[in-house]
Amino acid sequence: MNRVNIQHIPYHPPIQPAVKQKAEQVSKQSFIDHLKQVTVEELKMSKHASERLKERNISISAKEWQQITEKVSEAKDKGVKQPLVLLEQAALIVSAKNATVITALDRKEAKQQIFTNIDGTILL
Repeated sequence: MNRVNIQHIPYHPPIQPAVKQKAEQVSKQSFIDHLKQVTVEELKMSKHASERLKERNISISAKEWQQITEKVSEAKDKGVKQPLVLLEQAALIVSAKNATVITALDRKEAKQQIFTNIDGTILL
């Protein structure tokens, strides 16, 4: 009969530095931030708003659109349902609940308007 010699080596968990707790907090926070970024619902454009942008020759860059989307999401998290979003060239009314731009005006038109049924303002 062949004999197998088995050695038992005691397990010692690695020593963890005191900084690990802070690193875990940072990684958890980073995960939460990442999760929020991933779950930000992309804004849609209503047919009416799309027509207004086209009629008024208003263009919104991809970078601005991303900022609008993020800020509307933040506003929604704070309970805002229908913010007015003011850009340099345009004013948008957005349904945060439905993540939809309802209407759009250029800033010159917006100066002469009274905005009703909004419950927050986002300045970009």
